[in-house]
Amino acid sequence: MKVRAEWFGGIVSLERPRALVSVNRAMMRLLGIAASSRWSGPSRDALSAPTEVHLVISRQCSAGCKSCYVDATPNGPAMSLEQAKAALDRLAAHGVFHVALGGGEALELDYLFEVAEHARRVGILPNLTTAGLGLTPAIAERCKVFGQINVSVDGVGADYEQARGFNGFARAERALRLLRAVKKEVGINCVVSRRSYPNLGRVVALARKLRLNEVELLRFKPSGRGLATWADEDLTPEQARGIFPKAQWLTLRHLMRIKLDCSFAPMVFWHRPSLAVARFFGVVGCEGGNLLASVMPDGALTGCSFGGPNEGSIFDADATRRAFDGGFSAFRGYLARAPEPCRSCEYLSLCKGGCRVVAKAAGDWWQPDPGCPRVRAHRAEAGA
Repeated sequence: MKVRAEWFGGIVSLERPRALVSVNRAMMRLLGIAASSRWSGPSRDALSAPTEVHLVISRQCSAGCKSCYVDATPNGPAMSLEQAKAALDRLAAHGVFHVALGGGEALELDYLFEVAEHARRVGILPNLTTAGLGLTPAIAERCKVFGQINVSVDGVGADYEQARGFNGFARAERALRLLRAVKKEVGINCVVSRRSYPNLGRVVALARKLRLNEVELLRFKPSGRGLATWADEDLTPEQARGIFPKAQWLTLRHLMRIKLDCSFAPMVFWHRPSLAVARFFGVVGCEGGNLLASVMPDGALTGCSFGGPNEGSIFDADATRRAFDGGFSAFRGYLARAPEPCRSCEYLSLCKGGCRVVAKAAGDWWQPDPGCPRVRAHRAEAGA
């Protein structure tokens, strides 16, 4: 069990069920933490460090997906093994619990498993996102070192080819079967676009058939090569309003855990769910620079892997400390300057105005997420 003190008490990492739990100071004392320097002084708006960091070890990938959000190429930049280990050491020193290893295609790196083993040694749980296109039984066996492994599957059969631009579904399904044969913590990442939305049920049915443990639905992001096609792939107003009820229905229909990524928060909170329901679907708003952060292949520390300013290098101890202590203002500062209709929304503290990267692509980082149904209605009323 790993424990990290915070101003309110601390965060505890549980093995069964696998979860991060926030506890108060009294519970921390029961766990053997008598006192912490973080318990002195005023309450804080941000954690002492993210709980999870996306470690983008490379932008190398031979797949060539037409809407790749990191613009990965076969010759893209990559961290060396020594740099990846140094980054993990720095994150471990700040008490980070999880790293999501990705890219690019992390499995194309011959030292990936050394990176994952080093993460385990320094007390960080390594998770993996992969397209799985070159997975073999031998590689699947080595993947036991990871915690959760999600394979990117944006559609079943021909839907996969339409989403990615090549016919890779059979190889992705084979990867899921091989991984599930050696571990239980295997799921699907599915990017939800205007075209894939109608066929999400087929993806969830596949996950149920293969006895996977989750499906995470990811909103199409205007980043990398995805920026060029975003206008055609962004959800319609009807789809934006329908994604949360659809996720609920698919959960009940297939008895499958479905998670919605942070950029879906405005679409979810428009339905005014209870906090318990939002937590069940894993819904939080933009947590860039707080719960989450990213490290790019050159070591740049950012609030989000899809965008945001460089806060410094993870290889610089002072820069990393400054970023965690008082940085990420491009993400943390939204609440204080939120315009309408966010300012008067009862879910502002949870939603945080939606996705900053989407707002930036639409024209202004500091404006509300234009995909929010409430924002759409507000702007229509103002225009009228």
